[in-house]
Amino acid sequence: MVKAVVAGAAGGIGQPLSLLLKASPLVDQLALYDVVNTPGVTADLSHISSIAQIEGFLPENDGLKKALTGADVIVIPAGIPRKPGMTRDDLFKINAGIVKGLVEAIAETCPDAYILIISNPVNSTVPIAAEVMKKAGKFNPKKLFGVTTLDVVRAETFVQVHTGEKDPRKTVIPVIGGHSGETIVPMFSQAKPKVNIPEDKLDALIHRIQFGGDEVVEAKGGAGSATLSMAYAGFRFTESIIKAAKGESGIVEPTFVYLPGVEGGEAIQKETGCEYFSAPVQLGKNGAEKVENIVAKASDYEKKLLQKCYEGLKGNIEKGVEFVANPPSK
Repeated sequence: MVKAVVAGAAGGIGQPLSLLLKASPLVDQLALYDVVNTPGVTADLSHISSIAQIEGFLPENDGLKKALTGADVIVIPAGIPRKPGMTRDDLFKINAGIVKGLVEAIAETCPDAYILIISNPVNSTVPIAAEVMKKAGKFNPKKLFGVTTLDVVRAETFVQVHTGEKDPRKTVIPVIGGHSGETIVPMFSQAKPKVNIPEDKLDALIHRIQFGGDEVVEAKGGAGSATLSMAYAGFRFTESIIKAAKGESGIVEPTFVYLPGVEGGEAIQKETGCEYFSAPVQLGKNGAEKVENIVAKASDYEKKLLQKCYEGLKGNIEKGVEFVANPPSK
């Protein structure tokens, strides 16, 4: 039996993510939680002829606790989306508080569940979740993940014009670092099979992967951000977690983790100076089994990108830690 929970299920990412999870044969029970509109989304999805039994909850009547009870995997897309002209820092204050509240409830109700964080800014919200779990004495670094799969999905898609590969998923590109702007570092030197990108096209390709979110925000004319592609990426990562938990081996996904708590993480921490970092992680029955030190394999071009990444990432991480240590006054 696998019970999955979507916290923020009525939102732009939450709805398509809930649809994909409801349709997945890997999910037996699906609980949807949001502060508004959950009953409608639940009723709509409940008509789909798939395995997952579905329930929806609102905050009243202890709804969050009921949604989380018995959960195996919790995916958190809750929060507000980025609007044009809005920095990820503007998002931070609002979404940081939302994530903190949800994770406090997880620590109390289902501390052993896998926690998958989509809420931006991921570089800060994952450290917030970790600090909340530490405070509660319930932190398991092998089960806390920042979902950076959208960067991987974009890299696979945007490189297609250079590879000519019909199915973009067949090109494996590790994307490492963080999950915003210059903290996102696609490692084309480590692509499998090898990819040849013309030198004069590389800068533009990297920039498009790093700032792909802006492309969508602009195209939607301020009416939303990357919700459908993020839901797909979030689902893809959630499926990998469930498959690994069920015993499937050989599953490797880049994801943003707490390095000191995962085997192989200390070497990356030493090299990057960052406590949290996204790198290819081998997933297993207990979550993050091992993280690959791919940083050591960076080309000279990638090393320059990584230097910028470390600078940005350290500040983002500190911001998250600080938010829990000294919460802003209401």
